[in-house]
Amino acid sequence: MDVTIKIAVFGREETIHQINRLTEKIEDVELFPFVYRTAEETNELVEKAIMCDIYLFTSTLAYYYAKDFIEKKRLPAVQADIDAYMILTSLFQIKMEKEQELDRLSIDVPDTRQVSEVLHEINLRYDDIYTYSYGYAETAGPEQIADHHQNLYDAGDVSLVLTPLQEVADVLRKRNVPVTCMKLPMLNLTRAIEKARSIATINHSASAQIVTGYVRIKNFDRLHVQHGDLYIQELQRKLHQILLNYVKKTQASVFLNSENQFVLLGTRSMLEYITSHYRDFPLLKKMIDELTVPADIGFGLGLSADKADINAHLALEACGEKEDGTCYIVNERRDIIGPLGIKKEFNPSALYRSLIHEAKLNNELSYNFIDFIEVRNNEPFSSNDIAKYYGVTKRSAERTIKKLLAGNIIKASGEEKPYVQGRPRKLFKLKQEQ
Repeated sequence: MDVTIKIAVFGREETIHQINRLTEKIEDVELFPFVYRTAEETNELVEKAIMCDIYLFTSTLAYYYAKDFIEKKRLPAVQADIDAYMILTSLFQIKMEKEQELDRLSIDVPDTRQVSEVLHEINLRYDDIYTYSYGYAETAGPEQIADHHQNLYDAGDVSLVLTPLQEVADVLRKRNVPVTCMKLPMLNLTRAIEKARSIATINHSASAQIVTGYVRIKNFDRLHVQHGDLYIQELQRKLHQILLNYVKKTQASVFLNSENQFVLLGTRSMLEYITSHYRDFPLLKKMIDELTVPADIGFGLGLSADKADINAHLALEACGEKEDGTCYIVNERRDIIGPLGIKKEFNPSALYRSLIHEAKLNNELSYNFIDFIEVRNNEPFSSNDIAKYYGVTKRSAERTIKKLLAGNIIKASGEEKPYVQGRPRKLFKLKQEQ
């Protein structure tokens, strides 16, 4: 990569010291630290980071204070994850270092499901552990969160508070409420930097459509319980190697997120690879052959990283409706395309007769169009797609489209906008089963 990515990092002084140690391990990244004493200060600090390519928040609370500005200016932003790994290591610290039983705890997190998953994983009872989610209460500040914990402590329901927010810990210590602050693991910081770097790299090609992909092993949690850590680690290693080989071909990037899913980020090369393999998707086939367990792929298209990410999640949801491993695409109009790699049948003989007699195409153009429909697995197409496949000018492809429309062979199927600038392209599909 020729461009150095400038990442604005917002955090308390101790976290900034921690994250600075990672820069030597990640190439082509320059960090611009913005240190605050309280998360509320990020509301003003973000305005000083205009020169940066992307904003990285090491605290969820800091992001909430800056959220309005970020969304108004449409700035790319990443948060360091508070995930199951972070919660688990904090519980281990309480158990081993403080020699305290894991009960009568009050824990605050962005999403209470994260705590539930950990407690279920380690077979810990829920009865004496209270969780508070500030992810759904964006107006909650340190004082309000601390009030929640203190009420439980004063009532005698809990004996210790566990929080990822240093500001909350500071308030509770002043009130003489026992509290432990979770430490942000280096692994989470590394993942956040890598994600920020990948998104910013994609955004340097902002004129082109962005592709985000999510890849997951199906029934991951159940397999983990049944077979254990070593089995899962080997599966993830194999899957990672398959994806590394894939991104080399498509000039994309890949990293593992906190939900044990691999994230793919790419632009035109990855999109061209996908659209060239609608009918037989080699990546999915490779995963099925080498993993021996089903895996899903969800691709999202968009003119920004955020929109592509949302659409990729929707594509992955579509995969969840199938028992076997599948692959879907959701484009910028939220159309669901797929499943990829499964042939959509049509009648080539009937289509050929219609092309010759109704659309008045010659033999060569008719055979080429049938091949084109097969390669694209009978998915919607534009005149630009025909021009590229036939190796002709766009004007010549548009003439073919007019003949197909006049012959009642195809019909309009919507539009796509693969570039920020310029008019949308019209999409077409076969009018009926041939």
